[in-house]
Amino acid sequence: MLKEPDQRDPADGVSVSRRPGFLAVFPSIMLPMFLAVIDQTIVATALPAIAAETGQVERVSWIVVSYLIASTVAAPVYGRLGDSFGRRRLMFAALTVFVGASLLCAVAPTVELLSAARVLQGLGGGGLMTLSQALIGEAVPPRERARYQGYLAAVAVSANTFGPVAGGYLTEHFGWPSIFLVNVPFGLLAMLLARRLPVATGERLPWRSDPGGLVLFAIFVATSLFALEQLQQVDMASLPMGGLLLAAGLAALWLLLRHEGRVPSPLIPVGLLRQPAIWHSDGMAACHGAALVSLLTFLPVYLQVVRGVSPSETGLMLVPLTIGIGVGSLITGRLVSRTGYTTIFPIVGLVVATINLVILAFWAGGLEMTTLAGLMLLIGLFMGTVMGVVQVSVQSAAGPLRLGEAAASVQFSRSIGAAFGTAMVATLLFAVLAIRNPESARVFASMVEHAGHAAPAALPSRGGIPAALQADIAFAFKAAFLLIAAFSTGGFLLALTNPQRRI
Repeated sequence: MLKEPDQRDPADGVSVSRRPGFLAVFPSIMLPMFLAVIDQTIVATALPAIAAETGQVERVSWIVVSYLIASTVAAPVYGRLGDSFGRRRLMFAALTVFVGASLLCAVAPTVELLSAARVLQGLGGGGLMTLSQALIGEAVPPRERARYQGYLAAVAVSANTFGPVAGGYLTEHFGWPSIFLVNVPFGLLAMLLARRLPVATGERLPWRSDPGGLVLFAIFVATSLFALEQLQQVDMASLPMGGLLLAAGLAALWLLLRHEGRVPSPLIPVGLLRQPAIWHSDGMAACHGAALVSLLTFLPVYLQVVRGVSPSETGLMLVPLTIGIGVGSLITGRLVSRTGYTTIFPIVGLVVATINLVILAFWAGGLEMTTLAGLMLLIGLFMGTVMGVVQVSVQSAAGPLRLGEAAASVQFSRSIGAAFGTAMVATLLFAVLAIRNPESARVFASMVEHAGHAAPAALPSRGGIPAALQADIAFAFKAAFLLIAAFSTGGFLLALTNPQRRI
């Protein structure tokens, strides 16, 4: 129901010029989120074409990593700026940076310049994701936020699924620059839609810059992501450099936490993160990201190599998983809106998801493909109970003045969890294979390299691998799926002990 101008909602204390309806809020928030998420995946299928045109295959991964680093660094900056200067205003700034950087990406002649433009694009994309989440808290009453978060989760899943397909089609028919040029009209449309968002008129946090925190945070993110990229190559030669970078990242994190505890207006809200409801929820987001992204990364390799599934069939097998996540998010959002209960849904959902992941680990080899697809649907459905609840819980605990910082903490936690989780699964797979048979480890390293830098069809087929090596790889994947189940178990324990049960 619409409220009078400048009316303060007693549930959240946020004063806005008007409480708009669904059609006024959701499209204005959905499109920026979709653009930011799809640009993380749409580039993947264009990498071979970019490498062929520039002749710099060894540096092509920079195009992906540079965006991830920049968007991760940008998230808390936009969260803090939005809390001080207005999230609607910052949304226009982020969209302007994102659209301008997309044009620079399209005309970049070398991988180095393209990577630099992707850094700028990531600085815009990180803001789009954080501000979209925070604007829900600003424009929507607390009980209704869960429903909108469910919608946004479905949008994010759709963007992740649609990205590689759209990237392949655009690259094949219009060339790789088209994957960046397509952002321009949609970005301009997003600016027009953002004008419909309500203007907050309540109290705002005072702004004080924290350059020291920004530098240390950037060092931590950059060194950690580069370290994880090295470790995911599952190559013994890359381990020393990966370990050195990881140590540098942890040192930067320690210095960052010490620094942020002393400054009056920290970039990373250490005091906010000390609240039990917030650190439990952020930890749950990290575990959820580790489990889900690891599963989406390594399930295609398992299906093609162990089960002998074709690349096209592999894509179809992932559809039930992504559909389940979207449906689970939508259902959970509606249930939270109607009942006010929060953590009960991920508690139940992560228990069921963990049981199904254990089934996948021990009995996946004997399941029919239709049964396996049903298992993926169940895993996705119950994994979809998490992210909407996490955002609502963190925003409710943080309060109306710190919605941006709260949304940024969730996004950062999920990104770091996904990166570390994927690296841990890759390292475990390699370690198990190296112990059982060094030749199996060599074959698997080749598979991961192809999976990261080429099209799925480049993966070795089942018939090209001896049965003994296939058995070793199947055994290693059993350990990998159990580790993914451990991630979801960690999320369950954090949900179970979260003191915030209802909003």
